[in-house]
Amino acid sequence: MRNIERVTSVKSELLDIFMSMQVNEHAERQRVSAQRSLRARRGIELHREFQKLTQEIADLPEPELH
Repeated sequence: MRNIERVTSVKSELLDIFMSMQVNEHAERQRVSAQRSLRARRGIELHREFQKLTQEIADLPEPELH
């Protein structure tokens, strides 16, 4: 009976460790995904800012050369 209790206890500990690892891996995947999304969003913002500045510069009057 004592062996069965010990085996059950070890199984329970292993399951707890496994579940903890799964939770940590999930949290890490979410963190990486959020970082990737933020980088993509910032890249799009920079692209739009560049396009806007390019257009604003193109709209400036040409300086007259004498």
